[in-house]
Parts: sequence; C-alpha cells; structure tokens
Amino acid sequence: MQLFGLADCNNFYCSCERVFHPDLRNKPVVVLSNNDGCIIARSEESKSLGFKMGEPFYKVKDRLEQNEVAVFSSNYNLYGDMSKRVMSLLSTYTPKLDIYSVDEAFLDLSGMGEAEQLVGYCKAMVKAIGKGTGIPISLGIAPTKTLAKMASKFAKRHKGYEGVCLIDSDVKREKALKLFDIADVWGIGFQHIKKLAYHGIRTAWDFTQKSESWVRKEMTVTGVRTWKELKGVSCISIEELPHKKSICTSRSFAEQGLDRLSEVEEAVANFAAQCSRKLKEQHTVGQSVTVFAHTSRFRMDMPQDYIYQTANLQVPTNDHQELISIAVKLLRNNWKGDGKCWYKKAGVIIWNICKDEAIQGSLFDLVDREKQSALAKAIDEINRKNGHNTIRVAVQGYDKKWHLKNEYVSKQYTTNLNDIIVVKAK
Repeated sequence: MQLFGLADCNNFYCSCERVFHPDLRNKPVVVLSNNDGCIIARSEESKSLGFKMGEPFYKVKDRLEQNEVAVFSSNYNLYGDMSKRVMSLLSTYTPKLDIYSVDEAFLDLSGMGEAEQLVGYCKAMVKAIGKGTGIPISLGIAPTKTLAKMASKFAKRHKGYEGVCLIDSDVKREKALKLFDIADVWGIGFQHIKKLAYHGIRTAWDFTQKSESWVRKEMTVTGVRTWKELKGVSCISIEELPHKKSICTSRSFAEQGLDRLSEVEEAVANFAAQCSRKLKEQHTVGQSVTVFAHTSRFRMDMPQDYIYQTANLQVPTNDHQELISIAVKLLRNNWKGDGKCWYKKAGVIIWNICKDEAIQGSLFDLVDREKQSALAKAIDEINRKNGHNTIRVAVQGYDKKWHLKNEYVSKQYTTNLNDIIVVKAK
C-alpha cells in the first residue's frame, strides 16, 4: 500500500527560539515580522491567551508585557539552519524525502511494515528529531498527500496520538473527514471557502459527497485533484505543484525612512539578489523585473513619491548580477534627488516566471550566457562553503541603515561563531 508521511514542525519559529531558551518551555512566546511589525508565530500558550496572527505589535505590546509573553524578532538565519538540521535527520528515515516548506516535508513510507509496526517506527522518528534538534514535530500518515497533511494536524492537536496519526482505512478516513473543517483542507483556496459555505459545505466530508462534475465546474481541475485525494486517490506530486508566478522581496524602512540614493539602491540590490536565490531554489527564471519605492502615505507633511518601473528582458534569467544591474538601473533612472523624499518602503518583483529547463534565447542577446552561468555557479559554490554573501556585488554594500528593525532578535547560535553558546564547567 502506498503511504505518504507529512512531517510538520510544531510552532516552528517559536520552537527554534525555545531550543536556546529552555526556560521558555510551556510559557507563552511570540515571534514578530520584519521590522517588528506584527505577530507571525505563536506558541500554544500565546494562542490560549487570545493573541492573533497578524496583530500589530504596537497594539498588543502592553498586553504582551502584562501576560509575561516572551517576544522575539524574526531570526531567519537561525530558523533556516534549524530547518536544515531537521530535514537532514528526516532523510535518514526514508529513501525519499520531499521538502515542501521550511517546516514541512513529505516522506515516502510505502512498504515499511504493517500499521502497528509503521506507527512505532514513526514515533521513534518523532522522538529522535525532538532529541536531536529540540524541535517537536507531528507526523501524519495516509495514502495521499492531502490526507497526510490532514493527519498531521490531528497528530498536532491531540496528545493521545503521541505525535503520529495514521489514516490507513476508509473507516478512519471517513471519521477524519467529518471532523475536519473544509477551510483547513490543503488545496482549498480562500476564494473558494465562501462559495463552498454557500452550498452548505462545512467539512471535508461534505466536500467529498459532491459529484466530480460539480467540483470540476465550480473549482476546475485543481479542485478535482483535492477532491480525489480526500477520497483516497493519490494524484498530486510535489513536482506537479505550480511554482510561484511571481517573487517579491520588499521591506519597510525603520523610523521616517531613507532619503539617499546610495542607501535605497543598496537595499534594492540586496532584494534583487534574494529574488535570484529564490528563483534558483525552485529552478525557474524570470523575464520581467519591477522595482518600487514609495514614501509614507501617512506623512502628508512630507513630499510624496511613488516609484514603480518595469523592465522586460530579452532572455529570462535568474543570474543575480544581471537582476541586480537591472533593478538598480530602474531605481536610478527614476530617482528625484537626495533629500527630496523620504522613502518608507522599497522592493523588487520578478515575474513572467518559467522553468529553467528550456529558455528561449534571442538573436540580439549581447550576454555570453555560458560564461555568465559558469561564473554564477562558482560564486554560489563559494557562498555555500563560506557563508551567505561572502562574495557579493559591490552595490550590495554593508550599510545597516536599510536593515530590519529587530529590537528583540536572538543570537545566531548555529551560524555565527561569535554567537555560539559557551558552556562553563565549575
């Protein structure tokens, strides 16, 4: 019988912080977004206190202090490294591991024994991951990826499962579907939830009772795939999941913003470099680049400006030098002069994205693509071995003025030797 496992790290960002602050276990913890703007991660204790996802930090700061909630700024270097450690350990338990996100991965568990034996094996896996990394995980097992994701949520919600929930029969599947809210089903988009509610569909079970033709009419082929998966027919593979149609990296600047071209173009250059890295990670290229920067809409006492410029490339690319060059040029061509406006936010968007397997060239292309590719691979390899941005384009600079406001950031315990934990023996 074909079986998939979905390993999901519990409250991942908060769990990463707790690894290095064991005194915070069983205590409320929240993690803030870029520039300490709003809450993006909550421990179970924080959820029970009523703190919501996306709540602005300034609105709940006093309440957080009153409830003695530990507050952390986002520390993505730490979270990324802890994710690698979790995924590395998971890979030792299965011949095939598909990483789905920073805190989730699908495992192929086919042919690994009968139900009781498999559950025991997976419980040992969950225990080993927790012991090896300090990150608690939940594991759902089912004949389809959608059901496995559903099972992982049951494993997370109910302690009786001891971290592992197995759905391997029609009886278990039917019971799970009747208890599962349709809004929580993987593959059901926000735009469909109201439509399904209008037709009286409240649970995953209600959805499976509709005919295939009805689902196809109301939700197209994507909805049909989800419908089939919930009925136990596996038809979604990781490779078939669509890549992002666009990639955006942006940031709001602290205080009143930035008014110098050198500062804003440094930020834009780094945003373009991050977009390049994201393109490479999903093996895609982009053909259009958009740069934007705008002043604060709430500061009417200051000059207002909005930069939004796009360049369409002859040949799609994910090369960081090329993308940085184009992004910086777009910004410079529309800059109004230092000191005239204070820009509160800027960003880079890459769109018209396609797979990097077959790129349409151009007779008028002046770039030596072969040399460009060889240089990019060499730079990427050096950065992989020696650390992110060891080699960078000069315009990326080292200025800190555009960086995040992160007053509550923890140390980079696993990626920076200066922050490594020191143990003293008495």
